This record gives sequence, structure tokens and C-alpha cells, in this order.
Amino acid sequence: MVSNLAGGLAGRGLSVDLVLARAQGGHVEAVPEGVRVVRLGARHTHSALPALVQYLQRERPQAMLAAKHRAIRVAVVARRLARVPVRLVGRLGTTVSAALEGRSALTRHLWYLGMRGFYRHVDAIVAVSEGVAADLRAITGLPADRVRVIRNPVVTPDLERLAASPVDHSWLRDPEVPLVLGMGRLTRQKDFPTLVRALARVRAERPCRLMILGEGRDRQDLLTLARSLGVSEDLALPGFVANPYPYLASASVFVLSSIWEGSPNALTEAMALGRPVVSTDCPSGPRELLRNGTVAPLVPMADIDALARAIRGELDHPTAPESLREAVRDYHVEVSARAYAEVLGVF
Repeated sequence: MVSNLAGGLAGRGLSVDLVLARAQGGHVEAVPEGVRVVRLGARHTHSALPALVQYLQRERPQAMLAAKHRAIRVAVVARRLARVPVRLVGRLGTTVSAALEGRSALTRHLWYLGMRGFYRHVDAIVAVSEGVAADLRAITGLPADRVRVIRNPVVTPDLERLAASPVDHSWLRDPEVPLVLGMGRLTRQKDFPTLVRALARVRAERPCRLMILGEGRDRQDLLTLARSLGVSEDLALPGFVANPYPYLASASVFVLSSIWEGSPNALTEAMALGRPVVSTDCPSGPRELLRNGTVAPLVPMADIDALARAIRGELDHPTAPESLREAVRDYHVEVSARAYAEVLGVF
């Protein structure tokens, strides 16, 4: 999302630096043309502080966007140490209280204390959904005029072109068997075990397959679960895929099974491509995207039966592509970049 936003801002004629504490991950090479990448060479966000101070003093940017919680904390300190009059905007991309659920009371207290202490020194905070904004205000006590909701720059001009790229996977060439698709890190947040169990219930009534794109520590557990349910031949875990859009474009239905989000990008991308979707009603984002379930099915979190029923419903009676595309019009990169330029004071 940060890469998409950088490209959108550069497309508005702005000079944009993408400043990285660490340059790693599958998206590093996909930075848009016209965006300069600045590598601070740090091992951790916190250890990037000295290099960030030097960057601010050397480049003296007009505005700086800190894209995650740790980056916000470091940016606040760096601006004070650099003594450079740069406008500082933070971006929060997840529902913090939901992400910390199950953590110790001390962990939650320290996290919230840090947010209250650091965020009051930021000129504005961007939340990626109304749910994230409400959660942020409840934690920090920031006034409403300091928190701005801006939708993620998910839908890019290249989306349809990338979705048309060829993919060498036999399941995508077999229209006789419906393909259910999930995407994301194989971790607790995405609750893919519930999705695998729902697949088993759908599979008991009709042929279908489940493919989950992404990598993570729960891979082996998911494979073991699929074997125990007798659906191992109907589950594919290809791992991280640099271009997931042909898979999305070929899916019979995309499913978001998460127990928390901020604003689910994969769900937004699937809708932008006009593919039928099903989502859990997790905090936050899906309810806003699906307009309280009027656009596509919303189901309770971790409810296997409800998820299986919704998947069957979309396989039998898929949502019209036009209504899905209309629901994500505010997630186009041009719309998002314009709003970010306004809050950064560089429009």
C-alpha cells in the first residue's frame, strides 16, 4: 500500500522518497517509477533513528508520512532531534485493540501508553477505516479533527493488466471445479483453519478446491488439518506469490476469514476485479467495504457453518461484478493519493 501511495503521489508531480529502515520483502523491487528509494541500512525500525535524523537534516522534506506504529514513534523523536520543520503524519493500518486481544494486561497497557504519549506529537493520524479510527480515538483520546480516515490506495491502473498475466497452475484452467481463494500470511490473524473446515463442509456436498496464497508459521498445521478432514487433495498452499491477481481473477469466490484487520486489501482487490466475495465481520473494514453486508455476505468470525453457507451461496448465486466494483470506488489510488496530499499539506 505504501508503494502504491508513493506512486500515486509521484503521479501528482510531487518529489517522493520511500525511506526504508530495512530493504527486504517481496515488494521491494516493485517500487513505482519516479519514486526514489532511500535505504537507511538499519536492522530494526528503532535503530534507524540516527540515519533518519541525518536524512531529515540533509533533505529537509516538506512532509513525512510514518506508515506504522513503530515508525511513528521513531519519526516523532527524529523530528525533534533534527530540528527540521517537517509536517509529520502517521498512518495506522490495523485495529490495535483487536490485534492485542489475548496479550497480557501489561503488554496492552504499555502499547496504549506509547500511543497516547507519541501520537499527540504528530500533526495528524490517518486511519485506513472508520473502525480503526474509532479504536484509535478510544485508545489515545485524540480529538476527532486529528484523525482522518483515508481509504487504502488498493486499486491501481495496473490491476487489470496484472490480472490478465498467464499463470501455470492446473486448477486455474479447470472451470468444472470451483476454486475458493484465500490470501494472507499463514498466521492466527487470518484464521485459515476455519476456512479449511468450511471447505470440508462445502466439499462434502459438491466438488470444490481451496487455494491459499501466502506464507507463514501455520503452514504445516493447515496441511495436517486438511489431512485429518480428508481434503488434503483439495487444498493448495503455493506460498508467497508476487502477482496474485491472476489467481484472484480466476477464483470462483474469494474468502476473507480473518479475526481482525484494518482495511483488508485482498478483499478490496477481489471486489475491484469483480469477483464474488465472502468475509467475516471482523474489526475493522469488511463491514464498511461490504456496506453492512448489503453488497456481499458478512458472517460471524470463526463460524464454520455460516462461512460454509455463505461460500455455497456465492457459488450458486454470485454477486454482480458491477456492484462489487462500485463499492470500492474510494479505494482507487488517485482518490487515496489526493486525500493523502491534502493531509500532508502538499496538494
